[in-house]
Amino acid sequence: MRMRLAVVAVLLLAVAVVSIGAVGGTAPASESPLAQSSNDTANEAPPDPEADRLGWEDGRWYNESIDVTPEDGLNDTELDLVVARGMARVEHVRGLEFEETPPVEVISRDEFREETGSRYGNVTESQRLAENVYYEALLMVDESTDAVGAQQSNTAGGVGGYYDPASGEIKIVSENTDTPQMNEITLSQELFHALQDQKFNISSFNQSTQELHNARDGIIEGDGNYVDYLYQQSCENEWDGECIMPEDGGTPSDFDPHFGLYQIQLQPYSDGPAFVSDLHEEEGWEAVNEVYENPPASTEQTIHPDKYGADAPTNVTVEDTSSEDWRPLDVANGTDYESFGEAGLYVTLWYPGYESRGDTIIIRPTNHIAGGELDPYNYNHPYTAGWDGDRLVPYVTDDSFETNETGYVYEMVWDSEDDATEFLDGYEQLLEYRGAEPIQANESTYRIADSERFDDAFYVEQDGANVTIVNAPTVEALSDIRAGAAPANETDPGDDTPADEPTDTQTDEPTDSPSETTTETGDGFGPGFGVLAAALATIAVALVAARRL
Repeated sequence: MRMRLAVVAVLLLAVAVVSIGAVGGTAPASESPLAQSSNDTANEAPPDPEADRLGWEDGRWYNESIDVTPEDGLNDTELDLVVARGMARVEHVRGLEFEETPPVEVISRDEFREETGSRYGNVTESQRLAENVYYEALLMVDESTDAVGAQQSNTAGGVGGYYDPASGEIKIVSENTDTPQMNEITLSQELFHALQDQKFNISSFNQSTQELHNARDGIIEGDGNYVDYLYQQSCENEWDGECIMPEDGGTPSDFDPHFGLYQIQLQPYSDGPAFVSDLHEEEGWEAVNEVYENPPASTEQTIHPDKYGADAPTNVTVEDTSSEDWRPLDVANGTDYESFGEAGLYVTLWYPGYESRGDTIIIRPTNHIAGGELDPYNYNHPYTAGWDGDRLVPYVTDDSFETNETGYVYEMVWDSEDDATEFLDGYEQLLEYRGAEPIQANESTYRIADSERFDDAFYVEQDGANVTIVNAPTVEALSDIRAGAAPANETDPGDDTPADEPTDTQTDEPTDSPSETTTETGDGFGPGFGVLAAALATIAVALVAARRL
């Protein structure tokens, strides 16, 4: 299940757009009469043109002053002025002409939470169970946690506005419940999503998995957040600070997201703007427009921009070899498999260091901070850089909807056998972090005790560049879900029987990965880790305003 019900702006930026529009370009922004002079200020606007043109909308030039008092909220007349000038400014920055004016409304955070609850309330039973399996497979959300509820909480507290392609409406979320206020930067991104909707057929993009959603958002949100960046630069310079930026435009004080899930969702908001910026600076807006005709096919292509158009991902399939007691989950009104891609697998191995406050490190928390103005997060690491494709299929029995006992088969393809081995090195450290112990009769089989959060059995197999992970409630059930899994194991050590002692067999040569990629345990970062966590959270908040539903 992917919640794609509207286009949302995560806490600082703005969110997505999905609707039918005609592909087309317009004259570059430099053709605007106001673009010819670098000395234009926010109150030096020429007369209205005889016909509509870039940088002018509904009687307002992009650099005109407008008579509004945003401190006490905007009345309908003031809101119309802000929207008209905002549209003109987006046109000026991006070089695309609006075809129509989208309706805009400012709502409170409480109103948005109610709307979000209604959207997620329509999730089917099979969708909810599938989401639980998907994020449990990343060892981020255990069986006692509702993954849909975690995503709903992330959305309800982490979105600054959204564009609804079904109605064509924009809603801006305000933290001020008494006099809801407008944040012009959030508005600019939602306006741009409406413009994307009008110019490009974004609704045709396949975003059925988390990986495809993030991949396509590499251009959708990458373009949107890059436009936001340019818009804000103009606010601070060319437009002499004449932009509406209320003090309450940040994150709600009670916002407490699941940081692991959030980091997966934020990838296109970090890597996307840099991807678009490079294209724009090297080849101009027309090159950016052309990407909509061939959007990124994987997060790999925005994490490593040189792979865009050059390294297509492998379409991974999972053959069903289960017994009559188990079957792939049939997801009503949704996709019955998931893919997390390079970005999702990176966060999977990075998250333990954050969650444990540095006591257990697979990928150092500091590796995730890129520090770039457009690209604050890094999703590149040797453990996951060789990704080439993945597919995760949940498995259930007739009783799974009552017991919540499920399993899965997770197939991955890597660029080379060495890349597959490197990922498995990190993944086995993740299993160890969650309390898994190998079964002596088959070192590829692991068991997490019933007293632990992720109490399950795991079978991990590498065949050249291919990796297969099988999960089941018991060791015995592994071969019921995947024929041939855990072949040497006939019994489950269970809760009361300690797992067999791990073997000491390690034949792989050390990799050339940096020393930071080995598991580290101990005191971690100590008191200083709070500073790092705060830095990560601050960056997340800045990106959140731009995230899409």
